[in-house]
Amino acid sequence: MTPPKAASSPEAPASLHDHLVRTLREMIVRGELGSGQKVPEARLCETFGVSRTPLREALKALSVEGLITLRPNRGAVITPLDPAHLSEVFEAKGALEHFIGLQAAQRADADELDEMDALHERLTAAEAAGAAADYTALNDRFHLRMAQLARNGQIIGLYTVFQAKILRARHIVNEDPARVARSLAEHGAIMAALRARARLDLAERLVEHNTRTAEAVIRQISEAAAGGDR
Repeated sequence: MTPPKAASSPEAPASLHDHLVRTLREMIVRGELGSGQKVPEARLCETFGVSRTPLREALKALSVEGLITLRPNRGAVITPLDPAHLSEVFEAKGALEHFIGLQAAQRADADELDEMDALHERLTAAEAAGAAADYTALNDRFHLRMAQLARNGQIIGLYTVFQAKILRARHIVNEDPARVARSLAEHGAIMAALRARARLDLAERLVEHNTRTAEAVIRQISEAAAGGDR
């Protein structure tokens, strides 16, 4: 989406801010702005066609999400991934997964169930093709869509922030094919529970899947960090 010009309406600054936050978040998650890198403010201002003021407001918003670290008089940096912090993110997300499972099982309509089935089929195809990057992107979409089925705006907002941090980690490490295969099997059980509208079963399966994913991602991040220290 192209941000509206600042002079077009009184709501334009807010729209521009949202666009900057969303786009910068995506750049960090995809690794276009690398972990520990100083934020290239001048280049970004030129890229977006904005002054430093709206850019810095966007950076402040991302600092609240933990993606940016603001350093007084030294500029902002992309917050390095920290296994301990990531572990806390997964733990907090696990609590949301339980709520999501309880609510999605009873609130999703028939069309939404079909949509989730279609996403699962695409995940299956990506795993079969060995397309790890496609699997990661589809997996993120699957879980965000599941969160939306809970129909709670506050939960969705928190979940989106957590998921962005996790997706960033997954873009940095290589997906383990064995873990991808196990993940797909877990997704199959999640879909069975969703289709059956088994609230407790779905909640437990989402929490367990989150735990298994946390173990795999944090192990890889820790190994990558240890390798970089050598």
